Amino acid sequence: MNLTVTVNQKQLLDVLLNVGLIRPVFIWGAPGIGKSAIVQDFADSLGLDCVSLLGSQLAPEDIIGIPQIQDGVSAFLPPKMIARKDPYVLFLDELNACSQEVQKAFYHLPHGSVVIGAGNRSQDSAIVKTMSSALINRMVHVQLAAHPRDWLKWAQANGIHPWVINYITQRPDHLFSQPPKTEEPFSTPRSWHMLSDALWEYRAGEADVPQDALRMLAYSCLSPAHAGMFLAFAKNMRNQHMLEDIIAKEARWPTSPQDRDLLYFLAQSFRAMLLYELPKTKQQITQDKLGFVYRVKAMLKELSTINFEIAQMTVASGDGEALPDWFMVEVVRDLPRLVRKE
Repeated sequence: MNLTVTVNQKQLLDVLLNVGLIRPVFIWGAPGIGKSAIVQDFADSLGLDCVSLLGSQLAPEDIIGIPQIQDGVSAFLPPKMIARKDPYVLFLDELNACSQEVQKAFYHLPHGSVVIGAGNRSQDSAIVKTMSSALINRMVHVQLAAHPRDWLKWAQANGIHPWVINYITQRPDHLFSQPPKTEEPFSTPRSWHMLSDALWEYRAGEADVPQDALRMLAYSCLSPAHAGMFLAFAKNMRNQHMLEDIIAKEARWPTSPQDRDLLYFLAQSFRAMLLYELPKTKQQITQDKLGFVYRVKAMLKELSTINFEIAQMTVASGDGEALPDWFMVEVVRDLPRLVRKE
């Protein structure tokens, strides 16, 4: 299932607090974007226990129980874990990875519990089976998407390594990547969290994690392209070639061939900043922004003298979001070679 409307972490928590108490809710979303963590936060906010069951590992009797003879007739006795007197949150993770027999068992869930289901989508290359229409129709469906701003707020409150926080602040588009068709790591909020844990534990969070170890950790957790960029960012942190310093004329674009990966990272971060900072129309340019626009064009000119191809990539839209039209008109006027097809 791929819903038209998506929700962020805060919106999902609001849905659970307002709807989840009266109707079962099913959370759709890619692996590793925080579905389980939000359900736990929901249960904590209610002061209830959260009982998690993994759908891919369940048999029907794990839900409905096993038959026993009572007073001459058979009755199904549900498992102790879900047969509770006090209210609780029952979280059915990977519900759409269950067999059809197990899915049928969920038609008869324990009364008095708050039921939340979750699962991946068919395009996520995860274990997914078709859910019956009867089960789908018994739940309210929402689709969670990864939102960098929400995740960064959570990361700052939960001790995520500063390198990870700073990197996602500069490259929010790298928080999540679509699961690949091949078997390889890919970037999600969960994998960034894993990298953070590894950085903290490997050398107690010190900045002198050996380069070989850092390379291994990055490529073990992230999409290959993001891992390479993160390594360039770490090199940037060590060499103090911060983008803000270059904008402030306190540093220059790196020119050494050995720093080509660093230059590429800075250029891509520069593009991400332009997409965020440049006004959508020229009429929205304030006096404060005017100086920034002049500096941006000067930086593009400097970058083109160091590596023309990287400079072109900085302004090119490719398959992604394009820079504002008014800005591209000025680039065509002032730096025509950057947008000219050679």
